Amino acid sequence: MAKMKKRADPRKIKREEHKQKLSKLQERVDNFGEDEADKEVSKFEELPLSEATIEGLKNSHYVTCTDVQKRAIPPALQGHDLLGAARTGSGKTLAFLVPVLECLFRNKWSDVDGLGALVISPTRELAVQIFQVLRKIGRCHSFSAGLVIGGKDVAMEADRLAKLNILICTPGRLLQHMDQTSGFDLSNVKMLVLDEADRILDMGFKKTMDAILENLPVDRQTLLFSATQTKSVSDLARLSLADPKYISANPDTTSSTPKNLEQNYVCVELQDKLDTLWGFLRTHTKFKIIVFFSSSKQVRYVYETFRTLQPGIPLLHLHGKQKQGARMDVVSKFSKASSSCLFATDIVARGIDFPAVHWVVQVDCPEDAATYIHRVGRSARFGKSGKALLFLTPTEEPAMIQRLEAKHIPINKLTIRPNKKKSIKNQLQALCFKSPEIKYLGQKAFISYYKSIFIQKDKEIFQFEKIPSEAFAESLGLPGAPQIKLGKSAEKMKEEANAKKNQSRALQKLMRAGDDGVVSDDEKEVRTKMDRMFERKNQNVLSDHYLNMVKGDADEDEETGDFMTVKRQDHNLESDDDEDVANLPTSKRAAKQALSKKQSLKNKGLGTKTLFDDEGAPHALYEFDDEEDFKAAGPVESQVKEFVDRETKDMEEADVGDKELVKQKRAEKKRKRKEIERLRELDEYDEESEEEGDSEEEQAAKKPKWFQRDESSDEEEDDGVLEVEEPTTLEDLESLTSKLLKK
Repeated sequence: MAKMKKRADPRKIKREEHKQKLSKLQERVDNFGEDEADKEVSKFEELPLSEATIEGLKNSHYVTCTDVQKRAIPPALQGHDLLGAARTGSGKTLAFLVPVLECLFRNKWSDVDGLGALVISPTRELAVQIFQVLRKIGRCHSFSAGLVIGGKDVAMEADRLAKLNILICTPGRLLQHMDQTSGFDLSNVKMLVLDEADRILDMGFKKTMDAILENLPVDRQTLLFSATQTKSVSDLARLSLADPKYISANPDTTSSTPKNLEQNYVCVELQDKLDTLWGFLRTHTKFKIIVFFSSSKQVRYVYETFRTLQPGIPLLHLHGKQKQGARMDVVSKFSKASSSCLFATDIVARGIDFPAVHWVVQVDCPEDAATYIHRVGRSARFGKSGKALLFLTPTEEPAMIQRLEAKHIPINKLTIRPNKKKSIKNQLQALCFKSPEIKYLGQKAFISYYKSIFIQKDKEIFQFEKIPSEAFAESLGLPGAPQIKLGKSAEKMKEEANAKKNQSRALQKLMRAGDDGVVSDDEKEVRTKMDRMFERKNQNVLSDHYLNMVKGDADEDEETGDFMTVKRQDHNLESDDDEDVANLPTSKRAAKQALSKKQSLKNKGLGTKTLFDDEGAPHALYEFDDEEDFKAAGPVESQVKEFVDRETKDMEEADVGDKELVKQKRAEKKRKRKEIERLRELDEYDEESEEEGDSEEEQAAKKPKWFQRDESSDEEEDDGVLEVEEPTTLEDLESLTSKLLKK
């Protein structure tokens, strides 16, 4: 009997084929040396990449490689640590995402292996942008990727962290999960990527990054990318880089900014900056513009005032104090708009790709040349043309231009035409006078600008003592310069500000806890935005406005321990006066203000003087005329006649109502009397039950009057007394008189 041949297992054959493909791919990567890299590699398919990655790039319409991608991808595939520096808009995102996918693919990474690649970004918007690109080019791979940034639900993120292979995150939220999420393991990470590495490695993220690096394996591969790359020995030592390679795209060029970017600057006084910006926006209503300020307070003030004045172009604003949903909505709206103006801080200065930005305007001077390069990089991306405009004060111009020339940045000086200048100082003053909110924002913008200048390190550019405070305050519409307290040194203030800005709120609460890790009761209490506003020293500026805002806050519990409490609106108040019910406070905060005499008098405004007439009735002061006013009103006879006519008319109107009321009462009594007589005829009338059923008021009304005889007598005596109703009007009295005369 012949032996039957065993059928080959198709799964085994497939595994063998996949193994052979991986070995060939690894051989291509190893043989892809410098000689081959120097060749004209223009497409991704010419690089040693997997079929899934090439297909994902094609489906996402990425076919041609940029200079930084051609130079960075091959050494990254070979496992080298990289320091990549390239101009903004040159395609650095693909330069590190493609090696991430290839590294996990060649290591046969699966869901059970855990986290394999970690990409850290300094801002939330940039992290979202990287994640969107990864979803496009990695659609043909089976890896799981996740986005972990601030402003999202921590519990929902914690449930999915254990299933991720690629994690894109911000430093603060990553450290929070490392401290709080159980089962979050970083021991298997093969590749660490730092996008905008010079920003992540600065003093603001120093403690956070040190804590993250302590939990990462030493034998990992590290990639650093930025438009202005760091070469600090201390920073590289912190990252444990092993013989890193420095990749610089377009090394033959001398400029650090795109070729198609036209760069200009104007020299204006500090108090004329908003006037110049207003004139610029009025003449560029059909363009897409990004305007940079140094602080979020300035962004809010300029946005609110310009939105009221309406320059003729759609306005948006973006800063770090906004909630995550609002920030993403603004990014989406500005990306889709064809003509719009975005007021922003440096939160969008790095890496964010806004399509077709025509102008980048820097109202406040950047802290250094690197920040300038990142800001202007939002325009002229991927070979397109763009323009940049920088506002410099006379004290900032010499030193800043010197710093830009040292970085080989070509920039031209422009002069503003006198006929194009238009001042809006009067309009801003009117807005601050009418609206306390605008005035409050102006004060905060003034203080934040002063602090931003004070904490700068380069004192040759930023000369704090030469700021024209009164003129600057006047340009913001303020009546005077607010007082500013600056106690700490500039370096110390900037270090603390960066550390606090880049730290999550949950970590700040843990740091405020005691040594035993127990958070005090004050920290456990939920404090809303309104609570923080009322705790400020200048709370009375907007007391009326905030009191109206908190009237609808009926979510808080009632205080039961107070001796005096004010009823809340949600109680069942038996009152016919709807105004009194509507004016009652609806929260503990409003109730506390209602019980405070000082706050009540403030909200009521100025008091009024009241006088009383001869009858004791109160009257306002203006209701009483003096002798001169009386004489000016006309002759005495005419005034007396007008008064008598007016009173007569009022009495006639009142008399009509009285007659109607008497008529109704008389008809009702007549009806009752007829009903009683009818019941007496039928012997169904019970006088005792009627007396018992009457109320006390009705029984008292049945008592005899002075002109009535006593009804309590059993027999009716005819003693010549006429029984009538009590007269209420003059006609009733005349009728009674005529009856008596007739009798």
